[in-house]
Amino acid sequence: MLPCPAPPRGQLSFCVSAGHETPRPEVLSDHGRMRTPSRLPRSLRLAAWVVALVSLTALALGATLRSSMLDPDFYRRALDKERAYQRIYDEVLADPGSADLTRDLLGRLPVPESAVTANLKLVIPPETLRAMGDRQIPEVVRYLREDQEQLRLAVDIKPVAENIGTLAEIYFGDAVAAMQQQPEPDFQAFTERLSKAAESVVAGQAPKGLPSLPLSRDQAVRATALLLRVVPEAERSKVRPEILASLEGGDVASAMTTVTSAAVSDRTRAAVADVLRESGGSTWVITADIEASNDVLAPVHRARTAIHIMRYMVEPAAALLGSVSLLLLWFSAPPTTSRRLMPLGWALTTAAVLILSAVVYGHLRARDHLVDSPSSWPPAAARLVDDVQHALLDRVLATATTAATLLLTAAALFIAVAWAGQTRPAAPSPTRTRPVLLLATAVTTGAVAGAVVIPPVINGPAPQVCQGSPDLCDLRYDQVAHLTSHNAMASTADQFIGPSQDPDITGQLNAGVRALQIDTHRWEKPAEIADRLRDSDFSPRQQRQLLQALERLNPPREGLWLCHSVCGAGALELATALREIGDWLRDHRTEVVTLIIQDGVSPAETEGAFMRAGLTDLLYEPDQDPAQPWPTLADMIGNDQRLVVFAEQADGPAPWYRNFYRYGMETPFGFRSPQEMTCLPNRGGTGKRLFLLNHFVTDSGASRLDAGWVNRREEVLRRAHRCERRRGSPVNFIAVDYATVGDPRGAVDALNAERAR
Repeated sequence: MLPCPAPPRGQLSFCVSAGHETPRPEVLSDHGRMRTPSRLPRSLRLAAWVVALVSLTALALGATLRSSMLDPDFYRRALDKERAYQRIYDEVLADPGSADLTRDLLGRLPVPESAVTANLKLVIPPETLRAMGDRQIPEVVRYLREDQEQLRLAVDIKPVAENIGTLAEIYFGDAVAAMQQQPEPDFQAFTERLSKAAESVVAGQAPKGLPSLPLSRDQAVRATALLLRVVPEAERSKVRPEILASLEGGDVASAMTTVTSAAVSDRTRAAVADVLRESGGSTWVITADIEASNDVLAPVHRARTAIHIMRYMVEPAAALLGSVSLLLLWFSAPPTTSRRLMPLGWALTTAAVLILSAVVYGHLRARDHLVDSPSSWPPAAARLVDDVQHALLDRVLATATTAATLLLTAAALFIAVAWAGQTRPAAPSPTRTRPVLLLATAVTTGAVAGAVVIPPVINGPAPQVCQGSPDLCDLRYDQVAHLTSHNAMASTADQFIGPSQDPDITGQLNAGVRALQIDTHRWEKPAEIADRLRDSDFSPRQQRQLLQALERLNPPREGLWLCHSVCGAGALELATALREIGDWLRDHRTEVVTLIIQDGVSPAETEGAFMRAGLTDLLYEPDQDPAQPWPTLADMIGNDQRLVVFAEQADGPAPWYRNFYRYGMETPFGFRSPQEMTCLPNRGGTGKRLFLLNHFVTDSGASRLDAGWVNRREEVLRRAHRCERRRGSPVNFIAVDYATVGDPRGAVDALNAERAR
């Protein structure tokens, strides 16, 4: 019996043997190997492949949702990425759109609005705000997981209320302690003024002054009884001995401080109690049934519904159908591993492509608002919500991209194994491989060398940068605009009471501030105060009493300090602060910084502080003639003389320590509202080369709410251009409170861009 001959490639073979014809269902592949026909019809295999594709896509998307929207850290990371808590201080609470509402709410408290908003981070510390947010996130996740039927949000305002009470005590205590006592001719005049001062405290206002008079024991007792009338009855027995002792010693300020603490604390508690009663208690609880809501929370319900469908319907069905379809594809393929892996690999590849297509669509959709904020919200709050939404979407899309990448990796592995099993190429000859390896090495080495050498040759040396821009290097110092921090040392970060800035001095420099207005002080010693009192109208007995009171209330500290009015409300050691400025300058060698000092200490003491801080090598010496042009920024940076120092009063003797108003002029300051801001001449007159624009509102201190309005980019530019036209000189220093609120840096950059053209 003869063997059957080999059939032509790709054709069925029929062989006649032993007198009958027997068909043999064999098909040869292009490589000459046997290929078994599919055990399933083509349409059924295609259907299985489509089901596998859809199931894999659904399972990957479901895993993306679980690892994002149902993970509390998913929300925390998005909030941190957008600096949400910090932006509440810098943008939302300072938004002009919310100023009226904020003032109305704070109007109930016995502390001026500006004092609360200026000390906002003491009233609501960042850690308290973050704790509030962290408390709400698990509630949202539990609602999305359907662990609870209603969304229950709770905000504990008791710590905030307690902080407001503490702030009220500090504010009035400092205000009273800093007051100068004025002598009265008799006891009746003394009691009348003392009564008015007590009434001011009860009304939530700092007294305009305190009376002074040596008191007998009987008069001190009667004055104590007068002050106790404004103290809550429950507190009177506790504070009576302290008030009496202070009045007997002639220390009216200490007596009034004790009264203030008790009276203001009681009034604060009463005001806070009213707010708490209106809100239903010390914890605000918002239980929202949002199933049918159409407000801003409606998307939360839609997300919950989508997650429910995905978890309990789509994913189980996808897991079951996907498993069945993949098994069908596996067992319907020819019985070799390489043949069975190929359709699985292409199914994974297509699923990954579908997921990446959804990611691309999500990025395109991200240009639109996902959830529209209510029209009643201030713009800053709406922007913050939009930014957080986009951050959340970005994280979802990044997670989906990771899932698609994993599918592609698995697909590539399956397809590579299948392809290798089908082709099985012969092993290359070592003699033929060696030249290929040498050529690949040479090409790789050349590419790396080219990547290192060619770009510098093409691009040339890096351009010089001055104040963050190469366009400013050719401008003179007196042509450049500098963002300036008013009362730069009085910051929230350094826990000043009544701050004018939020970051510390280094933080302000990092935020783009290039000129710092600082106040130098020195705690006066008792002997120095006594010398001053000898020339006053106080009697010797009164002088002794005042000295005792001052020594007890404001004990002297050695050294030189940066303070704002009263060092007890916050102080930085002068040399230490200067050393930090020097460290920043040495870390940023293309920057020029200016100090404008409200000098409360002598020039010699100031010079000594700069020497102790090690700044003498960085100091620039202005020309003795104020009319002479200043050097360019490039020259100052090239000579490493990048620290310019002015004083408001002194003029030398150090050659680098010059009076600002010899070289510069300014606008008025002390505006109580944005509408009062003018361009009129003030100190320094007119016609000077340097121009200081005082652009801040002072209402019992720095006003955060007004800063939110006047620090807007368009508002700063509008006033700067107006004052430049009226004064005929470019603005050089734009002094603002809360330099990180609004966008004053954007306005300064715009001014410099105009001048660099």
